[in-house]
Amino acid sequence: MEDNHTEHVCIICGQTKEEGITIVSQFICEDCESEMVRTDAGDAKYHFYIHQMRQISMQTHV
Repeated sequence: MEDNHTEHVCIICGQTKEEGITIVSQFICEDCESEMVRTDAGDAKYHFYIHQMRQISMQTHV
């Protein structure tokens, strides 16, 4: 039996994962997606996530 899982590099954590979402052409792993959804806007991590997510908008303007 063949393993047809595809691995992608997460734009948030930089790790290679199989499960997550792709927005435009950028991959976000399930772990980072879950963490982003739970992060309060006042948390220091929130600004990091915004910075990383800007890679998506930059890709659409190229």
